[in-house]
Amino acid sequence: MPTNVNPTVRRRRLGQELRRLRELKGMTAEEVAERLLVSQSKISHLENGRRSISQRDVRDLCGVYEVEDHRVVDSLMQMAKDSRQQGWWHAFGDIPYSVYIGLETDAESLRVYEPQVLPGLLQTRSYAEALISGALPEAPPSDIDKRVSVRLRRQERVSSPDNPLRLWAVIDESALRRQVGDKQVMTEQLEHLIEQSQLPHVTVQVLPFEMGAHPGINGQYAILEFPDAADSSVVYIEGVTSDLYLEKANDVQRYSVMYEHLRAQALNADQTREFIGGIIKGYTG
Repeated sequence: MPTNVNPTVRRRRLGQELRRLRELKGMTAEEVAERLLVSQSKISHLENGRRSISQRDVRDLCGVYEVEDHRVVDSLMQMAKDSRQQGWWHAFGDIPYSVYIGLETDAESLRVYEPQVLPGLLQTRSYAEALISGALPEAPPSDIDKRVSVRLRRQERVSSPDNPLRLWAVIDESALRRQVGDKQVMTEQLEHLIEQSQLPHVTVQVLPFEMGAHPGINGQYAILEFPDAADSSVVYIEGVTSDLYLEKANDVQRYSVMYEHLRAQALNADQTREFIGGIIKGYTG
């Protein structure tokens, strides 16, 4: 197995395999926790890939599950070792949404609905600086700079010549109308949005006010899909103090259906560029 695999994704794969072994053994997470004298929450966190897993944890779990094939044990131990490597985002220090960044870095496609602000992957530096400063009024400049730098680094997936992220963004009209920074910042941002929307792997649609109530009325969410069939799709919902990751097939399917309705109700790509152009004229006079 290569050692340069995204550690976040590797943890997810390892967790899925450990869950499979537990279910084959017919044991509950509570029963495993009792055998190992650990909390049930630890077993759950290891299986959903939300925390690092040590080689000792893997060895102990394989013992409980009576895994006799040494090749399987060795493979899982290597996965645990690889999962503890650091991704590029760790160089920036403590990032509150580092789990999401790890998933996004390895994703093949991303579908996002944004009701309030423009998608982070399509933001200009000036817009991102004004947005983050406004959202975190008590944050020191160094923290603002770090978050902006991480956001711009994430955008490399969109501009990658070899493996670009397939991005589909449905944006509520309110996100376009909300002035973040001054008029020049907004003009540059909206022009950048039009430019990015013309990339073959990027689709941008605006959901105008006149559409009224719609399936995204409850807020922002994103759906990440991965190139490896072993990696299940993930629905990401951003929170103020914590984020939500949904991986159950029924949950992903429900949000996917909601997104199809949003696509159908939104303006198409050409209408969207024309719509954004009209808003730009409002800023430029």
